[in-house]
Amino acid sequence: MAKAGRLAKQSDREVWRVGVLFSRSGLMAISESEHFFGTALAIQEINDAGGILGREIEVIAYDPGSAPETYRKMADRLLTEDGASVIFGCSTSAERKAVLPAIERRNGLLWYPSLYEGFEYSPNVIYTGAAPNQNSFPLAEYIVRKHGPRVYLIGSDYIYPRESNRIMRDLIESYAGQVAGEQYVAMDAGDAELKRALETIRMRAPDVVFSTIVGRTAQRFYRLFATMGVDPSQLPIASLTMAEGEIREIGPEYCAGHLTAASYFGSLERESNSRFKQAFAKAFGAGTPVSMWSAGAYAQVKLFEKALTQAGSLDTQRLVEAALGLSFDSPEGPIQIDPDNNHVWLTPRIGRVRPDGQFDIVWEGKSPIKPDPYLSVSPIGGRWLTEEAATA
Repeated sequence: MAKAGRLAKQSDREVWRVGVLFSRSGLMAISESEHFFGTALAIQEINDAGGILGREIEVIAYDPGSAPETYRKMADRLLTEDGASVIFGCSTSAERKAVLPAIERRNGLLWYPSLYEGFEYSPNVIYTGAAPNQNSFPLAEYIVRKHGPRVYLIGSDYIYPRESNRIMRDLIESYAGQVAGEQYVAMDAGDAELKRALETIRMRAPDVVFSTIVGRTAQRFYRLFATMGVDPSQLPIASLTMAEGEIREIGPEYCAGHLTAASYFGSLERESNSRFKQAFAKAFGAGTPVSMWSAGAYAQVKLFEKALTQAGSLDTQRLVEAALGLSFDSPEGPIQIDPDNNHVWLTPRIGRVRPDGQFDIVWEGKSPIKPDPYLSVSPIGGRWLTEEAATA
């Protein structure tokens, strides 16, 4: 299905050619490989069913190795040399920011499946991951109410953690909480740097650690955190990114009791999720975990299928016009592309890691909520939790 470089087996008139740009190596290899698997599964299902309007999807895929500059170069190559105007790709905000100038200059269309810090809009991007009002807002209220007012902020040193922590600081204070400290570590921080950070956390004595450390560094952080001998019920790590695949890599015994806010968990009991998990296991093996990364990437390809069926063309303007307002019964539940801002309505949830590496869902919204990337509507300090919905 996937091949690097220009494909000559079938003519451009017989296929829909798209680019796939996720890293299967480097710092972000685990989560981005899951993006890749979800994308591949959805495309394979579409092609097995006869394609879109009788034409299969043909993929040109590259591995940028988790390097934003390589993302930029490969996006340019896809849009020019390879003739792919649609790209499914990027996970971190640094990667998205790197490819965005090429996408806009060449009038391509990026389908971006990752949660991010918000405060962005491009007519050339469909943002299908969570905006801050769909994950950070309920998480802030949950951790302050359920675990205590003192929250320590720690993240990798790039745009997403810094912007997420800026929002989280305002949220914590709006719930009468207090930021016990804030620091950043290198993207590839080693054990020595992380141990120093953990000593600072111990000294500040917070009730919760809100971590936006990502990739392999996050895996080391969770393992080292466990060596502190702290009970996660007394001092949990709360995250927006720690998902099932990385938990398996770290070891569930190091992660049990910690929290993640996301719109999807593999333990969701829904018919659409059961179908997704069965198909995923058949394609990639029963031991390969599903997560927000694979489920989100899968869902956005299905939305693309609907948009292309209506548009009948990969022309960016026609495809975006067709996409706005479309809905899909995804593995997480019903989702919809908001016509006002190119983001997706999602249902917020909070999960606690179990000893088996899956999540118990301790809180979830009653329905999908409108994305508000500029926080122009969502009130800081608004109530999300109820005693009935927020379980122990």
